[in-house]
Amino acid sequence: MLPSKPLLHAEVFALTVLQALASDTFIAAVYEHAVILPDATDEPVSPDDALALMNKNMDVLEGAIKEAAQQGAHIIVTPEDGIYGWRFTRETIYPYLEDIPDPAVNWIPCTDPTRFAPAPVQERLSCMARNNSIYVVANIGDKKPCNSSDPSCPSDGRYQYNTDVVFDPEGKLVARYHKYNLFRRETQFNYPKEPEAVTFETPFGKFGIFTCFDILFREPAVVLVSELQVDTVLFPTAWMNVLPFLTAVEFHSAWAMGMGVNLLSANTHNINLAMTGSGLFTPEGPTAYHYDSRTEEGRLLLAELSARPRLSPSYPPAVNWSSYATSINKFPEENDTFSAAVRRDIFTFSELRCKAGNYTVCQGDLCCHLVYQMSNKSKDEVYVLGAFDGLHGSLIKYHWQICTLLKCQSTDRNTCGQPVETAQTKFEMFSLSGTFGTNYVFPEVLYSGVELAPGEFEVLRDGRLKSKHGTSKPLLTATLFGRLYEKDLPHPLRTSP
Repeated sequence: MLPSKPLLHAEVFALTVLQALASDTFIAAVYEHAVILPDATDEPVSPDDALALMNKNMDVLEGAIKEAAQQGAHIIVTPEDGIYGWRFTRETIYPYLEDIPDPAVNWIPCTDPTRFAPAPVQERLSCMARNNSIYVVANIGDKKPCNSSDPSCPSDGRYQYNTDVVFDPEGKLVARYHKYNLFRRETQFNYPKEPEAVTFETPFGKFGIFTCFDILFREPAVVLVSELQVDTVLFPTAWMNVLPFLTAVEFHSAWAMGMGVNLLSANTHNINLAMTGSGLFTPEGPTAYHYDSRTEEGRLLLAELSARPRLSPSYPPAVNWSSYATSINKFPEENDTFSAAVRRDIFTFSELRCKAGNYTVCQGDLCCHLVYQMSNKSKDEVYVLGAFDGLHGSLIKYHWQICTLLKCQSTDRNTCGQPVETAQTKFEMFSLSGTFGTNYVFPEVLYSGVELAPGEFEVLRDGRLKSKHGTSKPLLTATLFGRLYEKDLPHPLRTSP
């Protein structure tokens, strides 16, 4: 006689837990989703029409979740805005929102859907997790009523939050996170009054979660890793790629290496908005990643990761990011420097005029040092060493220190810092370092075609970003991104409670 469905589910769940407990690794998945967007409208649609659109997206996500589970994944992350898209005002997003309770209520929406206010999206996500015995991470909208006794209560009587939810393999809601650092265009949502540091335990490590723009700030990103010591960060995002430094795969991989954690990054896919780039990133580099700016298709990625990377024998040693650069007999600072903009940031650059050399470029408190040798310099390509020490951002301003070896867009030096995706020049070697005033430095190398270079560079304990055996492909950038969180300006949009 076949076991009943509840008994069968319990047996599958128990087996999944035992398998995870028996291993120091786990299988993670992320899905880059080409979101089905709503029609642009100035008037709210009906709740039924909103749910119909969300169900179309959840149909796609469910297919990816089933496929990931069949391939042995223990957890899958889906993108920010992955269920309803964007194109909203505060009023038009309202039909898409649900009231998401605190996970402390111990709720399985799949088996108890009427316990709270109608929540068909949470119910369906819970069932996806339960039916496939997998952790499911999704991004939806939360609504919370408020009244005049709350001086911060919006005039329409509710808070609206950009929200991540996590359901465990039984379908239970185990985490809820309200995005703290909203991008300037997210006017449909409210800022939470306080930053949330959301963590939860699994049989395969301690997890934290935040969303997209959050990764650039101390709270909650640094707090989760440095203070709460999570092993893995879940990262739904809707990231618009910005060359030369802020492409999704480039910066997210760099952040995982600099912070020493796993980062499961799931991006939305929309080539018209330059949205692509997802990956499974570790302290040692990417295990799987995807960047596709040409087609409209989504992509599922899976990889086996260390459950507790800090305990791994291959875990990178601690780095003193300014040790080498402050201790050497400095290379002569270049006299032939020039300024050029990377978007709005004015860098100090020096052109690499020879096939090999030692260079120093300084700006503010930062001096960047480079030793290099090119193998096949193209006469039609210009490379520079650049330094930036200052505030970045047009409205929300935060402090960067950046050292970069960078290919210019053309032989005109005025194009240095402008976007470029292809190159022809390879390097026999390079070693890049800087006099950083922070321990939060994120290293990355980007090749022609917006490709990462896993295993082809290393970070030495004295802070040098160094090629191992030359570059196997032409180089776009080799960059050290430093963040001085303590020098960020006060947030101009976040209101105090």
